[in-house]
Amino acid sequence: MNDGHNATQPDGVTTARLTVAPVAPGTATLLPLGIDKIRISGGFWGHRQQLNRDAIIPHIARWQERVGWTANFDAVANGTVGHTRSGREFSDSEVYKLLEAMSWEIARTGDEELEQRLQSIVERIASAQQPDGYLNTRFGNADQPSRYSDLEWGHELYCYGHLIQAAVARIRSGHHDRLVEIACKAADHVCDTFGPDGLAGVCGHPEIETALVELYRATGVRRYLRQARVFLDRRGRHSLQDIEFGRSYFQDDIPIADAQVLRGHAVRALYLSAGAVDAAVEADDSPTVEAVERQYQRTLQRRTYLTGGMGSHHQDEAFGDDFELPPDRAYCETCAGVASIMVAWRLLLTTGNLAYADTIERTLYNVVAASPSTEGTAFFYTNPLHQRVAGQPSDPDEVSPRAHAQLRAPWFEVACCPPNVARTLAQLATYVATTNRDGVQLLQYAPGTIHASLEDGQDVRLDVSTRYPDDGEVTVTVVAAPRDRWTLTLRIPSWADGATVEVDGQVSRAQAPSHTVHDAAADSRIVLRLPMEPRWTTADPRIDAVRGTVAVERGPLVLCAESVDLPGGADVQALRIDPKQPPRPVGDGAVAAGVLFVPNGGIEQPYGRLDAYIEDAYDIELPLVPYHRWANRGPSTMRVWIPTR
Repeated sequence: MNDGHNATQPDGVTTARLTVAPVAPGTATLLPLGIDKIRISGGFWGHRQQLNRDAIIPHIARWQERVGWTANFDAVANGTVGHTRSGREFSDSEVYKLLEAMSWEIARTGDEELEQRLQSIVERIASAQQPDGYLNTRFGNADQPSRYSDLEWGHELYCYGHLIQAAVARIRSGHHDRLVEIACKAADHVCDTFGPDGLAGVCGHPEIETALVELYRATGVRRYLRQARVFLDRRGRHSLQDIEFGRSYFQDDIPIADAQVLRGHAVRALYLSAGAVDAAVEADDSPTVEAVERQYQRTLQRRTYLTGGMGSHHQDEAFGDDFELPPDRAYCETCAGVASIMVAWRLLLTTGNLAYADTIERTLYNVVAASPSTEGTAFFYTNPLHQRVAGQPSDPDEVSPRAHAQLRAPWFEVACCPPNVARTLAQLATYVATTNRDGVQLLQYAPGTIHASLEDGQDVRLDVSTRYPDDGEVTVTVVAAPRDRWTLTLRIPSWADGATVEVDGQVSRAQAPSHTVHDAAADSRIVLRLPMEPRWTTADPRIDAVRGTVAVERGPLVLCAESVDLPGGADVQALRIDPKQPPRPVGDGAVAAGVLFVPNGGIEQPYGRLDAYIEDAYDIELPLVPYHRWANRGPSTMRVWIPTR
């Protein structure tokens, strides 16, 4: 490959680079299928994709205009930005994430009106780019701090990363347009400025690394991959200043491969891990992939909440120590959930380990789906597993000062989460299935169609019908398939003990992580049945904060108790659950569980005899609702982990 932009001509493009998806590795054990190959036609995720198109993306665009973040680019062009700029230092990135969400949504639906809105924003961004490719509304313009004068907190390279990812979405969906030109010019500027002979720094917030690798994959321009590796090799060499949280906050304390677990700011750590895997895959650097996988596995085992959320520290938005997972102090930033999915997806593709799809499923249903309100016009920033105080409704016309989750807010001073949700929902189909030389792997269960081309050029077409996660039956009809020598692999979740697969009337048991069907002919009917009975979940006893409690799960959903379901809207603190009584489904995703209810919250003093505490208690059957739905019925207290009797 050369270093020119003409590397995207047909004779120089690999099959992976033509994949209409945010991640398209040149080589991998499993290859993603693009948005043009998978259609979600309804159900849980189809509804949310429609909500994203109709409500979430327009809501984000209106707010970015309203608070002046889009107008910042106009102000750069007319020379007033030094006096009029609004938003935090990284607000440019939120506009770029919106463009990425729009780009994937256009690729998914062909929405011409959305295309026009995208192009209008792009023209305003273009007017702010300087001749050498530099582009930022917070630094480097008249009456502003100079370029790259604050690598710890300035986020300039981070903003470029999201600009580039938006451009990759355009390239992958067949649009070599103005946005691509802007991003490539910015990327060239980054390579010129921060190359081996340039500034020897890194960004305080990783993101540029994975973006540069994907831009290399999309264009064939090798200098982008080289620059990504330069940034990754510099990380952990104390390029950034020490701060009160330590250099681990920036992941600049030790080299990437030397770490044992993810630490520091959760979103930064996960974005860096995604970039490290991307670059390592392209360089055939298996030791780095293995190192990141070890770190991520330990993080899943010891530093991850039941919902899939990550990050237990509020003050530095960081991972805690092993087993430091307090439910009421869970930070679990929505962006960290998105970033965890990014890492899990990359590891799934490169290793072929379908268990990573379990992690993706858990995080999608219990973090990403929990963020937006049912109307798509308010969002959670953080996702605690225990809410002790019923929040106050947010003013729909006011900006929230961010973070602390009581009720969803329409917008934040730091509004990184809403556009991250939007871009994830728009690209969601790419997580549904993969392919390899042998066949197709079905990873996430949603109604729709799948069209894959195998290595020998033969087509596989599948129709999927399911109400999952409302029930556990997934029917796959083979519309077209090779006559022989191909496989359909179905992911079996780790919780699905007793799952079965029926192929043309023949039933067999299925065990995690997968079940393979060989040589299914056209018109074959394959029915996966996953057990959806509610189940008790206990925590590792080393998680002190939830010792003596249990949670209830059903399928991929974590359930919770909400005070609006208690007599008189009483506090959920006044519950004791009986794990000897099996919870039972009661419809609409809810589960009923027997609990001991203390109507007055217990004794007047904080300590006393047990019999005094339960003197007025009585048994009730309490509905537990899917966690992703909590706080949609007004202010409430809530808990996932409930003390046992």
